[in-house]
Amino acid sequence: MKDKLILPIAFCLFSFSLCLLQPPTPSDSRAGGGEIRKIYWWVVGGIASSNAAELKEIQERGYLIVAVKDNVRPLGFTDASGKLQGLEIDLARRLAAEILGKPDAVRLQPVANRDRISVVLEGKVDLTIARVTATSSRDRLVNFSLPYYLDGTALVTKDASLQKLDDVQNQKIAVLKGSDTISQVRFIIPQVELVGVDSYEEARSLLESGGASAFAADASVLTGWVQEYPQYRLLSVRLSGLPLAVVMPKGLQYDSLRQRVNDAIARWKAEGWLQERIKYWGLPQSDTPRFQTR
Repeated sequence: MKDKLILPIAFCLFSFSLCLLQPPTPSDSRAGGGEIRKIYWWVVGGIASSNAAELKEIQERGYLIVAVKDNVRPLGFTDASGKLQGLEIDLARRLAAEILGKPDAVRLQPVANRDRISVVLEGKVDLTIARVTATSSRDRLVNFSLPYYLDGTALVTKDASLQKLDDVQNQKIAVLKGSDTISQVRFIIPQVELVGVDSYEEARSLLESGGASAFAADASVLTGWVQEYPQYRLLSVRLSGLPLAVVMPKGLQYDSLRQRVNDAIARWKAEGWLQERIKYWGLPQSDTPRFQTR
């Protein structure tokens, strides 16, 4: 009798788990849905992350493999000479020095947003340092380090009359269609009129033409915008706080690697090195999001 019950019960549990893990929706495809879809099918397919290298294997190999961004100034970008630069590139090289004794003992692998988590799950890289926000849903699949930067939604404008959130009320604000920014802006400054755009380029064109007074997006990305287009500036307020962290493989066998990474980040914060690099790259420094309107 027990044997006859095992398969039906197992099937029911499996079916229930798939119900909890909903397939990606059309809105997901606009808001980082490539990553969501890939992780969904990765989980449903039952692929294991046992291929990820442990600390001992990395040390024997002699170099780290780190997924990074190459188009997100000032976190990770390619400079005029073709060299990768940015805060996250500094972190990758510093971790290589920490673990292997040499800052150049690292292979930097540019990665698309949709692949930032999956390359760790599939063991293609040891770590991902690529503007990844630590979230509870992602934490089910991978581990995150201590945050190295608090990102969040900010506003960029070239209108000198806009200084605080009260000034933005009743204005037109550009936002990326389908992004989490929409709900954040509506909650903090509900009286604004939102104008959806499909890209950062479209947002800039809208601001240039006067079709919107400001653009709301992640502070880290908007910092690069201001560095490239100095006629713009960031408002000093932050609408949300999003912790950026190093993505690491999940499992007890990776405890040594996680401990080394976390110890290093904690020490860099205590010594002031991390704050110095954040300042060097022109990123807004804030330990907590700020919502003041006056």
